[in-house]
Amino acid sequence: MPVITCVEDLRLLAKKRVPKAFYDYADSGSYTESTYRSNSSALADIKLRQRVAINVDQRSTRSSLIGHDVSMPMAIAPTGLTGMQWANGEMLGAMAAEQFGIPFTLSTMSICSLEDVASVTTKPFWFQLYVMRDRGFVRELIQRAKACGCSALVLTLDLQILGQRHKDLKNGMSVPPRLTLANLLDLATKPGWALRALGGRKTFGNLAGHVKGMDGITTLSQWTASQFDPTLNWDDVAWIQREWGGKLILKGIMDAEDARIGASLGADAIVVSNHGGRQLDGAPASIDALPAIVEAAGHLSEIWFDGGIRSGQDILKACALGAKGCMIGRAFLYALGAMGQPGVSLMLEILRKELDVSMALTGLRDIRDAGPGILIR
Repeated sequence: MPVITCVEDLRLLAKKRVPKAFYDYADSGSYTESTYRSNSSALADIKLRQRVAINVDQRSTRSSLIGHDVSMPMAIAPTGLTGMQWANGEMLGAMAAEQFGIPFTLSTMSICSLEDVASVTTKPFWFQLYVMRDRGFVRELIQRAKACGCSALVLTLDLQILGQRHKDLKNGMSVPPRLTLANLLDLATKPGWALRALGGRKTFGNLAGHVKGMDGITTLSQWTASQFDPTLNWDDVAWIQREWGGKLILKGIMDAEDARIGASLGADAIVVSNHGGRQLDGAPASIDALPAIVEAAGHLSEIWFDGGIRSGQDILKACALGAKGCMIGRAFLYALGAMGQPGVSLMLEILRKELDVSMALTGLRDIRDAGPGILIR
Protein backbone atom coordinates (compact mmCIF):
# COMPACT_ATOMS: atom_id res chain seq x y z
CA MET A 1 0.00 0.00 0.00
CA PRO A 2 1.51 3.36 -1.00
CA VAL A 3 1.74 6.19 1.52
CA ILE A 4 -1.35 8.36 1.07
CA THR A 5 -0.70 12.02 1.79
CA CYS A 6 -3.28 13.88 -0.30
CA VAL A 7 -6.39 13.55 -2.46
CA GLU A 8 -4.24 13.22 -5.58
CA ASP A 9 -2.70 10.03 -4.16
CA LEU A 10 -6.21 8.63 -3.73
CA ARG A 11 -7.13 9.60 -7.29
CA LEU A 12 -4.16 7.74 -8.73
CA LEU A 13 -4.93 4.67 -6.65
CA ALA A 14 -8.60 4.75 -7.70
CA LYS A 15 -7.56 4.94 -11.34
CA LYS A 16 -5.64 1.68 -10.89
CA ARG A 17 -8.42 -0.12 -9.03
CA VAL A 18 -11.69 0.98 -10.68
CA PRO A 19 -12.74 -0.20 -14.16
CA LYS A 20 -12.01 2.45 -16.77
CA ALA A 21 -15.64 3.15 -17.67
CA PHE A 22 -16.57 3.91 -14.06
CA TYR A 23 -13.39 5.82 -13.26
CA ASP A 24 -13.87 7.96 -16.37
CA TYR A 25 -17.54 8.50 -15.46
CA ALA A 26 -16.42 10.06 -12.19
CA ASP A 27 -13.40 11.93 -13.53
CA SER A 28 -14.71 13.70 -16.62
CA GLY A 29 -16.50 16.82 -17.79
CA SER A 30 -18.67 17.67 -20.74
CA TYR A 31 -17.41 18.41 -24.26
CA THR A 32 -13.92 19.98 -24.08
CA GLU A 33 -13.84 19.71 -20.26
CA SER A 34 -12.70 23.34 -20.01
CA THR A 35 -15.05 24.14 -17.11
CA TYR A 36 -14.11 20.88 -15.37
CA ARG A 37 -10.45 21.94 -15.47
CA SER A 38 -11.09 25.56 -14.55
CA ASN A 39 -12.87 24.60 -11.32
CA SER A 40 -9.56 23.42 -9.87
CA SER A 41 -7.25 25.90 -11.61
CA ALA A 42 -9.31 28.91 -10.48
CA LEU A 43 -9.03 27.74 -6.88
CA ALA A 44 -5.29 27.27 -7.28
CA ASP A 45 -4.95 30.84 -8.55
CA ILE A 46 -6.29 32.24 -5.26
CA LYS A 47 -3.44 32.86 -2.82
CA LEU A 48 -3.56 32.75 0.96
CA ARG A 49 -2.13 35.56 3.08
CA GLN A 50 0.50 34.16 5.45
CA ARG A 51 0.49 35.74 8.91
CA VAL A 52 2.86 35.32 11.87
CA ALA A 53 3.07 36.11 15.59
CA ILE A 54 -0.66 35.56 16.10
CA ASN A 55 -1.98 33.26 18.81
CA VAL A 56 -3.58 30.39 16.89
CA ASP A 57 -3.77 27.89 19.72
CA GLN A 58 -7.06 26.00 20.24
CA ARG A 59 -8.24 26.19 16.63
CA SER A 60 -11.67 24.97 15.57
CA THR A 61 -12.87 23.68 12.21
CA ARG A 62 -16.38 23.09 13.58
CA SER A 63 -19.35 24.90 12.09
CA SER A 64 -23.02 24.35 11.22
CA LEU A 65 -24.94 23.77 7.99
CA ILE A 66 -28.68 24.56 8.01
CA GLY A 67 -28.75 23.84 11.72
CA HIS A 68 -26.63 20.67 11.61
CA ASP A 69 -23.47 20.77 13.71
CA VAL A 70 -20.53 19.63 11.58
CA SER A 71 -16.91 18.78 12.34
CA MET A 72 -15.87 21.00 9.45
CA PRO A 73 -17.94 23.11 7.03
CA MET A 74 -18.47 20.39 4.48
CA ALA A 75 -20.96 17.78 3.28
CA ILE A 76 -20.53 14.90 0.85
CA ALA A 77 -22.24 15.85 -2.39
CA PRO A 78 -24.66 13.59 -4.24
CA THR A 79 -22.82 11.49 -6.82
CA GLY A 80 -24.41 9.12 -9.31
CA LEU A 81 -23.43 5.44 -9.54
CA THR A 82 -21.31 5.69 -6.39
CA GLY A 83 -21.79 1.99 -5.76
CA MET A 84 -19.92 1.22 -8.98
CA GLN A 85 -16.71 2.78 -7.63
CA TRP A 86 -16.75 0.30 -4.75
CA ALA A 87 -19.46 -2.26 -4.04
CA ASN A 88 -22.27 -0.75 -1.94
CA GLY A 89 -20.34 2.52 -1.98
CA GLU A 90 -23.21 4.76 -0.92
CA MET A 91 -23.68 2.77 2.28
CA LEU A 92 -19.95 2.89 3.00
CA GLY A 93 -19.76 6.62 2.30
CA ALA A 94 -22.73 7.36 4.54
CA MET A 95 -21.18 5.43 7.42
CA ALA A 96 -17.84 7.21 7.01
CA ALA A 97 -19.52 10.63 6.90
CA GLU A 98 -21.58 9.87 9.99
CA GLN A 99 -18.52 8.77 11.94
CA PHE A 100 -16.64 11.90 10.87
CA GLY A 101 -19.50 14.24 11.73
CA ILE A 102 -20.58 15.67 8.38
CA PRO A 103 -23.73 15.13 6.28
CA PHE A 104 -23.95 12.57 3.49
CA THR A 105 -26.16 13.19 0.45
CA LEU A 106 -27.63 10.26 -1.44
CA SER A 107 -28.23 10.75 -5.17
CA THR A 108 -31.47 9.81 -6.91
CA MET A 109 -29.21 7.89 -9.33
CA SER A 110 -27.51 5.85 -6.63
CA ILE A 111 -26.82 2.14 -6.71
CA CYS A 112 -27.82 1.65 -3.08
CA SER A 113 -31.35 2.78 -2.25
CA LEU A 114 -32.68 5.19 0.34
CA GLU A 115 -33.69 2.22 2.43
CA ASP A 116 -30.23 0.63 2.10
CA VAL A 117 -28.51 3.73 3.44
CA ALA A 118 -31.06 4.16 6.23
CA SER A 119 -30.34 0.57 7.33
CA VAL A 120 -26.65 1.30 8.09
CA THR A 121 -26.88 4.81 9.57
CA THR A 122 -28.10 6.06 12.92
CA LYS A 123 -28.36 9.76 12.10
CA PRO A 124 -30.36 11.50 9.35
CA PHE A 125 -28.76 11.81 5.94
CA TRP A 126 -29.78 14.02 3.01
CA PHE A 127 -31.43 13.04 -0.24
CA GLN A 128 -30.82 14.62 -3.65
CA LEU A 129 -33.77 14.86 -6.02
CA TYR A 130 -33.92 15.18 -9.79
CA VAL A 131 -37.17 16.53 -11.23
CA MET A 132 -38.57 13.96 -13.64
CA ARG A 133 -41.49 14.09 -16.03
CA ASP A 134 -43.34 11.53 -13.91
CA ARG A 135 -44.37 13.80 -11.05
CA GLY A 136 -46.05 10.88 -9.32
CA PHE A 137 -42.67 9.16 -9.07
CA VAL A 138 -41.11 12.39 -7.80
CA ARG A 139 -43.76 12.52 -5.08
CA GLU A 140 -43.03 8.88 -4.22
CA LEU A 141 -39.31 9.59 -3.88
CA ILE A 142 -40.05 12.50 -1.56
CA GLN A 143 -42.28 10.32 0.61
CA ARG A 144 -39.62 7.59 0.75
CA ALA A 145 -37.03 10.16 1.80
CA LYS A 146 -39.33 11.28 4.62
CA ALA A 147 -39.91 7.68 5.69
CA CYS A 148 -36.14 7.10 5.83
CA GLY A 149 -35.71 10.10 8.13
CA CYS A 150 -33.81 12.33 5.68
CA SER A 151 -33.33 15.73 7.25
CA ALA A 152 -32.84 17.79 4.07
CA LEU A 153 -33.75 17.59 0.40
CA VAL A 154 -31.12 18.67 -2.13
CA LEU A 155 -32.87 19.70 -5.34
CA THR A 156 -30.52 19.67 -8.33
CA LEU A 157 -31.59 22.27 -10.90
CA ASP A 158 -28.92 22.04 -13.61
CA LEU A 159 -29.63 18.62 -15.14
CA GLN A 160 -32.90 19.16 -16.97
CA ILE A 161 -30.96 18.23 -20.13
CA LEU A 162 -27.93 15.97 -19.97
CA GLY A 163 -24.59 17.43 -21.05
CA GLN A 164 -22.56 15.15 -23.34
CA ARG A 165 -19.53 13.49 -21.78
CA HIS A 166 -17.35 12.12 -24.54
CA LYS A 167 -15.60 9.53 -22.37
CA ASP A 168 -18.88 7.86 -21.42
CA LEU A 169 -19.84 7.48 -25.08
CA LYS A 170 -16.45 6.12 -26.06
CA ASN A 171 -16.41 3.68 -23.14
CA GLY A 172 -19.97 2.52 -23.78
CA MET A 173 -20.60 3.19 -20.10
CA SER A 174 -23.46 1.13 -18.65
CA VAL A 175 -24.59 -0.37 -15.35
CA PRO A 176 -23.52 -3.14 -14.95
CA PRO A 177 -20.63 -2.89 -17.45
CA ARG A 178 -21.24 -4.42 -20.86
CA LEU A 179 -19.25 -7.59 -21.43
CA THR A 180 -17.30 -6.35 -24.43
CA LEU A 181 -13.79 -7.58 -25.10
CA ALA A 182 -12.31 -4.28 -23.98
CA ASN A 183 -14.32 -4.31 -20.74
CA LEU A 184 -13.46 -7.95 -20.02
CA LEU A 185 -9.76 -7.23 -20.50
CA ASP A 186 -10.05 -4.20 -18.23
CA LEU A 187 -11.92 -6.17 -15.55
CA ALA A 188 -9.22 -8.84 -15.67
CA THR A 189 -6.77 -6.24 -14.37
CA LYS A 190 -9.13 -5.27 -11.51
CA PRO A 191 -9.85 -8.60 -9.76
CA GLY A 192 -10.49 -6.95 -6.40
CA TRP A 193 -13.19 -4.73 -7.85
CA ALA A 194 -14.77 -7.66 -9.70
CA LEU A 195 -14.89 -9.86 -6.59
CA ARG A 196 -16.47 -7.10 -4.51
CA ALA A 197 -18.98 -6.39 -7.26
CA LEU A 198 -20.26 -9.97 -7.11
CA GLY A 199 -21.66 -9.33 -3.64
CA GLY A 200 -22.77 -5.75 -4.17
CA ARG A 201 -25.85 -4.07 -5.57
CA LYS A 202 -25.81 -3.66 -9.34
CA THR A 203 -28.77 -1.52 -10.37
CA PHE A 204 -30.31 1.88 -9.62
CA GLY A 205 -31.60 1.18 -6.13
CA ASN A 206 -34.03 4.09 -5.94
CA LEU A 207 -35.66 3.09 -9.24
CA ALA A 208 -35.64 -0.71 -9.41
CA GLY A 209 -38.95 -2.12 -8.23
CA HIS A 210 -40.53 1.32 -8.14
CA VAL A 211 -40.88 1.99 -11.88
CA LYS A 212 -43.71 -0.18 -13.15
CA GLY A 213 -42.69 -2.73 -15.78
CA MET A 214 -39.09 -1.49 -15.90
CA ASP A 215 -36.94 -3.63 -13.67
CA GLY A 216 -34.23 -4.52 -16.19
CA ILE A 217 -31.14 -2.33 -16.14
CA THR A 218 -31.45 -1.46 -19.82
CA THR A 219 -35.06 -0.35 -19.54
CA LEU A 220 -34.30 1.53 -16.32
CA SER A 221 -31.50 3.41 -18.06
CA GLN A 222 -33.73 4.21 -21.01
CA TRP A 223 -36.54 5.35 -18.71
CA THR A 224 -34.18 7.60 -16.77
CA ALA A 225 -32.74 9.18 -19.92
CA SER A 226 -36.25 10.03 -21.06
CA GLN A 227 -37.34 11.38 -17.69
CA PHE A 228 -35.10 14.42 -17.10
CA ASP A 229 -37.56 17.26 -17.58
CA PRO A 230 -36.63 20.31 -19.72
CA THR A 231 -39.82 22.07 -18.56
CA LEU A 232 -38.39 22.43 -15.03
CA ASN A 233 -39.15 25.92 -13.68
CA TRP A 234 -39.51 27.85 -10.43
CA ASP A 235 -43.14 26.76 -10.05
CA ASP A 236 -41.86 23.18 -9.83
CA VAL A 237 -39.42 24.23 -7.12
CA ALA A 238 -42.29 25.73 -5.13
CA TRP A 239 -44.35 22.55 -5.61
CA ILE A 240 -41.48 20.35 -4.40
CA GLN A 241 -40.99 22.62 -1.42
CA ARG A 242 -44.64 22.15 -0.47
CA GLU A 243 -44.47 18.39 -0.96
CA TRP A 244 -41.29 18.12 1.10
CA GLY A 245 -42.07 20.56 3.89
CA GLY A 246 -38.59 20.43 5.39
CA LYS A 247 -35.11 21.86 4.86
CA LEU A 248 -34.56 22.56 1.16
CA ILE A 249 -31.19 23.01 -0.56
CA LEU A 250 -31.00 24.22 -4.18
CA LYS A 251 -27.94 22.92 -6.03
CA GLY A 252 -26.60 24.00 -9.41
CA ILE A 253 -26.95 27.79 -9.23
CA MET A 254 -24.31 29.90 -10.99
CA ASP A 255 -26.13 33.19 -11.55
CA ALA A 256 -26.89 35.94 -9.02
CA GLU A 257 -30.42 36.48 -10.33
CA ASP A 258 -31.20 32.76 -10.06
CA ALA A 259 -29.82 32.83 -6.52
CA ARG A 260 -32.11 35.73 -5.58
CA ILE A 261 -35.13 33.89 -6.95
CA GLY A 262 -34.26 30.67 -5.17
CA ALA A 263 -33.62 32.46 -1.90
CA SER A 264 -36.89 34.40 -2.19
CA LEU A 265 -38.72 31.07 -2.40
CA GLY A 266 -37.35 30.18 1.02
CA ALA A 267 -34.47 27.87 0.18
CA ASP A 268 -32.46 27.13 3.30
CA ALA A 269 -29.24 26.88 1.31
CA ILE A 270 -28.03 27.52 -2.22
CA VAL A 271 -25.11 25.55 -3.64
CA VAL A 272 -22.98 27.43 -6.14
CA SER A 273 -22.14 24.63 -8.55
CA ASN A 274 -21.63 23.97 -12.26
CA HIS A 275 -22.13 20.22 -11.74
CA GLY A 276 -18.40 19.63 -11.65
CA GLY A 277 -18.05 20.89 -15.22
CA ARG A 278 -20.29 18.04 -16.42
CA GLN A 279 -23.07 20.19 -17.88
CA LEU A 280 -22.43 23.59 -19.52
CA ASP A 281 -18.89 23.51 -20.86
CA GLY A 282 -17.60 27.07 -21.06
CA ALA A 283 -19.37 28.17 -17.89
CA PRO A 284 -17.24 29.98 -15.27
CA ALA A 285 -15.49 28.12 -12.50
CA SER A 286 -17.77 27.80 -9.47
CA ILE A 287 -15.36 29.79 -7.28
CA ASP A 288 -15.52 32.73 -9.71
CA ALA A 289 -19.32 32.80 -9.46
CA LEU A 290 -19.37 32.55 -5.65
CA PRO A 291 -18.78 36.18 -4.52
CA ALA A 292 -21.60 37.68 -6.62
CA ILE A 293 -24.05 35.07 -5.37
CA VAL A 294 -23.03 35.65 -1.76
CA GLU A 295 -23.66 39.36 -2.26
CA ALA A 296 -27.00 38.80 -4.00
CA ALA A 297 -28.56 36.18 -1.71
CA GLY A 298 -26.30 35.57 1.27
CA HIS A 299 -28.60 37.54 3.56
CA LEU A 300 -31.55 35.28 2.67
CA SER A 301 -30.07 31.77 2.42
CA GLU A 302 -26.88 30.00 3.38
CA ILE A 303 -24.54 29.97 0.39
CA TRP A 304 -22.43 26.86 -0.13
CA PHE A 305 -19.71 26.06 -2.64
CA ASP A 306 -19.13 23.02 -4.84
CA GLY A 307 -16.61 22.46 -7.61
CA GLY A 308 -12.94 21.52 -7.73
CA ILE A 309 -12.21 21.00 -4.03
CA ARG A 310 -9.15 18.80 -3.65
CA SER A 311 -7.66 20.11 -0.40
CA GLY A 312 -8.36 21.77 2.92
CA GLN A 313 -6.90 24.95 1.45
CA ASP A 314 -9.69 24.95 -1.14
CA ILE A 315 -12.29 24.75 1.63
CA LEU A 316 -10.61 27.66 3.40
CA LYS A 317 -10.59 29.77 0.23
CA ALA A 318 -14.29 29.16 -0.39
CA CYS A 319 -15.18 30.08 3.18
CA ALA A 320 -13.05 33.22 2.91
CA LEU A 321 -15.09 34.25 -0.14
CA GLY A 322 -18.34 33.93 1.76
CA ALA A 323 -19.39 30.27 1.56
CA LYS A 324 -20.97 28.95 4.75
CA GLY A 325 -19.91 25.47 3.73
CA CYS A 326 -18.77 23.23 0.88
CA MET A 327 -19.83 20.03 -0.84
CA ILE A 328 -17.31 17.54 -2.22
CA GLY A 329 -17.99 14.96 -4.91
CA ARG A 330 -14.94 13.80 -6.85
CA ALA A 331 -12.59 13.71 -3.87
CA PHE A 332 -15.13 11.41 -2.21
CA LEU A 333 -15.30 9.15 -5.28
CA TYR A 334 -11.51 8.97 -5.58
CA ALA A 335 -11.23 7.96 -1.93
CA LEU A 336 -14.00 5.38 -2.20
CA GLY A 337 -12.62 3.85 -5.39
CA ALA A 338 -9.15 3.69 -3.90
CA MET A 339 -9.87 2.09 -0.53
CA GLY A 340 -13.58 1.83 0.21
CA GLN A 341 -14.85 3.16 3.53
CA PRO A 342 -11.36 3.51 5.09
CA GLY A 343 -10.37 5.60 2.08
CA VAL A 344 -13.27 7.99 2.64
CA SER A 345 -12.38 8.33 6.32
CA LEU A 346 -8.74 8.96 5.41
CA MET A 347 -9.69 11.57 2.81
CA LEU A 348 -11.81 13.46 5.33
CA GLU A 349 -8.98 13.43 7.86
CA ILE A 350 -6.55 14.70 5.22
CA LEU A 351 -8.86 17.59 4.36
CA ARG A 352 -9.42 18.48 8.00
CA LYS A 353 -5.69 18.49 8.77
CA GLU A 354 -4.94 20.62 5.70
CA LEU A 355 -7.71 23.03 6.70
CA ASP A 356 -6.47 23.22 10.29
CA VAL A 357 -2.83 23.83 9.37
CA SER A 358 -3.76 26.42 6.74
CA MET A 359 -5.96 28.25 9.25
CA ALA A 360 -3.03 28.43 11.66
CA LEU A 361 -0.64 29.80 9.04
CA THR A 362 -3.12 32.51 8.01
CA GLY A 363 -3.73 33.57 11.61
CA LEU A 364 -7.24 32.12 11.84
CA ARG A 365 -8.47 30.27 14.92
CA ASP A 366 -12.11 29.61 13.98
CA ILE A 367 -13.26 28.66 10.48
CA ARG A 368 -16.49 30.59 11.07
CA ASP A 369 -14.42 33.79 11.13
CA ALA A 370 -12.88 33.24 7.70
CA GLY A 371 -13.12 36.28 5.44
CA PRO A 372 -11.43 37.93 2.46
CA GLY A 373 -8.71 39.32 4.75
CA ILE A 374 -6.91 35.96 4.66
CA LEU A 375 -6.63 36.07 0.86
CA ILE A 376 -4.35 37.83 -1.60
CA ARG A 377 -6.28 38.51 -4.82
